[in-house]
Amino acid sequence: MTAEPPKNLPNLRDVIRIHSLQPRKGLGQHFLLDLSLTARIARVAGDITAGSTIEIGPGPGGLTRSLLDAGATVIAIEKDERCLAPLKELAGAWPDKLEVIQGDALRIDASALGSAPRRVIANLPYNIGTELLVRWLSKPEAFTSITAMIQKEVADRIVAEPGSKTFGRLSVLTGWRWETKRAFDVPPEAFTPPPKVESTVIHMVPLERSVAEADAKILSRVTAATFGQRRKMLRSSLKALGDAKSLCAAADIDPTLRPEQISVGDFCALARAVAEDEQSKG
Repeated sequence: MTAEPPKNLPNLRDVIRIHSLQPRKGLGQHFLLDLSLTARIARVAGDITAGSTIEIGPGPGGLTRSLLDAGATVIAIEKDERCLAPLKELAGAWPDKLEVIQGDALRIDASALGSAPRRVIANLPYNIGTELLVRWLSKPEAFTSITAMIQKEVADRIVAEPGSKTFGRLSVLTGWRWETKRAFDVPPEAFTPPPKVESTVIHMVPLERSVAEADAKILSRVTAATFGQRRKMLRSSLKALGDAKSLCAAADIDPTLRPEQISVGDFCALARAVAEDEQSKG
């Protein structure tokens, strides 16, 4: 069941004009003003009527309206104080359904907000989107799903398979504990102002079980070490973590391979090998 949409709300272009909300490049702002598109993003997440929906950077509130219209209880994190007034108007139009937190999303733990089932649905600012995703990916137990509009090239890396040029650290950290699907691409002209890149909406759901056992912090170190030197063979890039050949032997991986040539499970095996090696050294 969806919420009854309030009448007489100003259109988004009028909201921008009334509140002088010209997008700021420094905040990575690119506003979505097409409510049919924001409604489509909301539908990707499925039933959002239970629990809490967390939105990052709502701006003038286009996606926020669609989330509220779909029956969600929304917690919106907005850094730009100019956007607080129009968001307050939405909170009044949908009583008790919208909480606005003014602050930097990088300083707020989204996994601790609201109540379960907790999900993120957001048009992520390009300048902090990847960093936020990495943080959320480390806490699959906290979210039922993540639906995000991100740069197309970031989406390419997230869904990349081993052996491809785009397979990298983000591919491993995502594939370890999440199932990810591309929903649809969005052209630059859908935004105000148009970004210089294409965008993609992705939908991510935690796996019931991770692909393989691994310590999250050590897996992060392994991926950082190897993809930080992705042109080098594992026998070279793993030296920062110990005896590279011994680590590869313990994980049953050919040390002459490069990081994009091994699987998520292989990275987990390397993480376990590093953990065992460090434990043995006390």
